[in-house]
Amino acid sequence: MTKTIKPLKFDPAWLANIRPMVFSDAQALARMHGTGMGDSLWGKLGEAFLLRIYAALIGDPDFIAFVYVEDEKVGGFIAGTQNGPAMMRRVWKRDFAGLPRAGIRGVLKNPKLIWPLAATPFYFRRSNPALDKSVVAESYFCYFEPHLRGKRISGLINKVLFDELLSRGCEYLKITTESDNEGSNRQLASWGFEKRGNFRFYGKEMVVYLLDLKNSPRVEPVSRYTR
Repeated sequence: MTKTIKPLKFDPAWLANIRPMVFSDAQALARMHGTGMGDSLWGKLGEAFLLRIYAALIGDPDFIAFVYVEDEKVGGFIAGTQNGPAMMRRVWKRDFAGLPRAGIRGVLKNPKLIWPLAATPFYFRRSNPALDKSVVAESYFCYFEPHLRGKRISGLINKVLFDELLSRGCEYLKITTESDNEGSNRQLASWGFEKRGNFRFYGKEMVVYLLDLKNSPRVEPVSRYTR
């Protein structure tokens, strides 16, 4: 039986706390990523790398990200893209020397990171097992400080990103997650994402999800990307 996806309920006042990510947010993002996603590859490379790559991403035209600000402090964020392959090619080309230097401490601390790093350029090809090549919009990271969780704010910031992508002409959105991440898989299903295949990456079994932005009752073609 197909589950009916209902429009998202949230406190409209929260929208005033969400704004586009800017360069001055990079330090807070690096800290939160390292704290909340320290087991990810980027997290293992250390805060210096995180700071460098977030600063590089924020300057890219295909990078779309928002932060949740409370009492003038960033308490959460979501990061995505309207064209992942093109964005990452530009980021690495622009800073092909600086990014490796920023991550060298993490590699020296854990030499085994060399192997997943070598596989990174193949992510986009491997994560599209059953998707049309035109699907290049993707949501990567979403994180909130503990005191902001359980308040539906993460659902709202997801909507803000998805609305932005639809307003820019993106019809479909991809998200990948670990197959054993029950919370993430459950949340994606509640949004109406459909499973589109599996792939193995960084030694983990991953699931590919796809959301039809145009036909989602929770998504509208609204841009809030004003700086």
